[in-house]
Amino acid sequence: MHLSRIDLNLFTVFDAIYREGGITSASKRLHLSQPAVSHALARLRELLDDPLFERHGNAMTPTPKARALAATISRSLGALENVMQHAGQFDPATSDRTFTMAVREAQEYSFLPAVLRRVRETAPNVDVASVRIDRRDLEEDLQSGELDVGIDVALPLSLDVRRERVSAEPLVVLVRQDHPAIDGSLDLETYLAQDHVLVTGRRRGASGYEDVTLSRAGFTRRIRSRCQQHVAACEIVSQSDLLTTMTRNQADLANRHIGNQVLPFPLDSPPLETFVYWHGNVQDDAANAWFRELVRESLLASRAVGEL
Repeated sequence: MHLSRIDLNLFTVFDAIYREGGITSASKRLHLSQPAVSHALARLRELLDDPLFERHGNAMTPTPKARALAATISRSLGALENVMQHAGQFDPATSDRTFTMAVREAQEYSFLPAVLRRVRETAPNVDVASVRIDRRDLEEDLQSGELDVGIDVALPLSLDVRRERVSAEPLVVLVRQDHPAIDGSLDLETYLAQDHVLVTGRRRGASGYEDVTLSRAGFTRRIRSRCQQHVAACEIVSQSDLLTTMTRNQADLANRHIGNQVLPFPLDSPPLETFVYWHGNVQDDAANAWFRELVRESLLASRAVGEL
């Protein structure tokens, strides 16, 4: 089968159906009519001698062959789109591109203002979208170009995803000023005897980095509340006997107007590392490299502000 005889638009239709799970939603994504999408799928089925998608209720379920093809097709389309859209030199002063970064919700507060300030100074027509990170889809979204960068802790991603460590911060514990059991110092026994509030964006699984550290040493703590923002956790702590644990920089920013005690985490633990992630297919892309550097500088600047 010679590539010159294949309509490459068929693979765009395949990718849309695979991602959207149906012909109707795929047609909306592609701005095509449903009959046009159905016709393209019929041609591709004939070309590949496989049904590719089988209807189960309202959903189109991919066949084993479709699942085997999906990653390669997505990667190829993402690379081609990147070449077509971002070929040549990148001039931030004149670009009107939108960059999308995935980040944990609790991290936005610390560095997004610095990102936007730098964009405004050097690239006045560039837009930035910060979206919630989905670790299960991060590699695919970076590969396809839906995301330009991701910011998160160390993740088990393939070597196709590049990364740069941008911070390694110690844990601290926040306690209200007049806490009846804690005044200026905190040992492990007292820490474990208290109730805690956990900052997390997950709906399930009551554990954070601090809980992993405790578990490795054979300890557990009692989590009485969960919230999504470090500022909210600091407010909760200031009005209760609960404790919360976060990195030093997060505490400096979230607690700056609240005034809780900030004490060292009472157990030796490695610092919590944060990485910037991007896909190898944009390693040499001038626009992505510019944005990666801007994000890196903003992360470093936000830590410096927190230390003031």
